Amino acid sequence: MPRLIFFCGHAGTGKTSLAKRLIGPLARATGEPFCLLDKDTLYGRTGAAMLAALGQDPHDRDSPVFLQHLRDPEYQGMLDTARENLALGVSVIAVGPLSGEVRERRLLDRAWLGVAADVGLAAVWVRTDEATARQRIVARNHPDDAYKLAHWNSYRKRRFEPAGAQLDDLIVFDTTAPEPAGYDALLQRIVAASAA
Repeated sequence: MPRLIFFCGHAGTGKTSLAKRLIGPLARATGEPFCLLDKDTLYGRTGAAMLAALGQDPHDRDSPVFLQHLRDPEYQGMLDTARENLALGVSVIAVGPLSGEVRERRLLDRAWLGVAADVGLAAVWVRTDEATARQRIVARNHPDDAYKLAHWNSYRKRRFEPAGAQLDDLIVFDTTAPEPAGYDALLQRIVAASAA
């Protein structure tokens, strides 16, 4: 039974680092092969080229042009790639902000995802406080974060924390200062949640 596990959350929360930390333990715990699909790795260069072709800053991943024209096709491409791997029996860890999809409760919606009933699903919302996220973004000094940092007040208004029904079946993990036992507990929760 292949699994589709999402690691989502805002910039600087540590979702990619967390996914990379857990991919090996997940493969060992489930006995299944996993691949990692990080949206920025998959589409970062293509998105930059498209933005440049449109006369925009190629590193501006938070501008209205990116959000209106490139965001959704990038996510759909990531999901297309995930479905191909799942059809081959390879489990997938998909990493990206996916905040709109969490807000709309789509990440566990099989019809929206286009996945079969035998695919195990789990979604982890990776969070940290805003100050820690900003410090991490500044420290990594990635060109794609320049727009976000220059327009922080605008960006921070788009940050949200899932609440109410948005939390149904969503696993929340805080990376501000996790204890080692927290990673083990998270691993067990993901394995249990994704056992279709």
